[in-house]
Amino acid sequence: MSVRYVAVQWSARKAIYDFIVGVSALLFVWLYRHFAAGHGLSTQVIAIRSYGTCAFAMLTIILSIGPLSRLDARLMPWLYNRRHFGVMMAACGVLHANEVLSFHLAYGRPSPIASLFVYDTSFSLGGPPVALMGFFGLLIVLVMAATSHDFWQRFMGPTAWKWLHMSVYLAYALIVLHVLFGAVVAEDALTPILIALSSIAVLVTLHLVAARRAIQRDAEHAPIVRDEEGEWLDAGPLEALPRDKATRLCPAKGEPIALVRHEGGVSAVHGLCAHQGGPLTEAHVIDGCLTCPWHGWEYNPADGRSPPPFQEALKTYRVRLKDGRVLVDPRPIEPTAAR
Repeated sequence: MSVRYVAVQWSARKAIYDFIVGVSALLFVWLYRHFAAGHGLSTQVIAIRSYGTCAFAMLTIILSIGPLSRLDARLMPWLYNRRHFGVMMAACGVLHANEVLSFHLAYGRPSPIASLFVYDTSFSLGGPPVALMGFFGLLIVLVMAATSHDFWQRFMGPTAWKWLHMSVYLAYALIVLHVLFGAVVAEDALTPILIALSSIAVLVTLHLVAARRAIQRDAEHAPIVRDEEGEWLDAGPLEALPRDKATRLCPAKGEPIALVRHEGGVSAVHGLCAHQGGPLTEAHVIDGCLTCPWHGWEYNPADGRSPPPFQEALKTYRVRLKDGRVLVDPRPIEPTAAR
């Protein structure tokens, strides 16, 4: 989090996650090569396509995990360690690029990388810059992989870091064009074009469905109760709130609030994690801390602070009980200076 940065520490869950992803990628490449053999393709062409297809499939799955986890919370563990998936995908993309450079551009006078900018710069139906599209798509992916550690998120700031990593969609667009134009140039168009277009259709559909559900959820504003102390958000009866699990409360204006019933009391904190804006409104209390479902950042439900020695702090909200109903002041209390 915010105190020190160390190399990745593998927990049992992370080790299992990485094992499943790694073995699945190896199995995919092996199966591709097994079934592609005997179709008149050279060994290097098969290697190029096996790594490239695997990297494209991995990136499509990575971009699908977000909307899928919003549609079904049981898939949240796949989101929790998604950065590991992304680093493996980048490594597979590098293997694909290495095979391409060593097969197509290794014997020219310029270096293989320089050859991309010398021989592959035209853009026409007869010769689109296929390799350059893939090169810049992979470059974005590699920058994201290199900055996936929390040090870079802290160094750049959450907003800048988030925008950098949102460029994965630009990378995906470039890689899709790389696949489509590459299929046309190779005159082997039908199968890769169908795969690419089907992947786009699935990805767009998932994002639209998840966005529609989020819009519907955010439109369900908490009712307002007015008394001599001002306006309050009515969160409903106390007994309806689950224990040790956040409840989402949406004011008509402003950002969501995470309402937590814990240890005989009710607390309200800002609904977005300080790390990457993860949904604390979907968090559970684990070992006494409200734990973000995205990357495990922790906060004390009572005061919105991370446990020592960490220094993150969230906005909090006044809560009171009236006639058995939980009322929340929609005006946030800014966190005080670090302890």
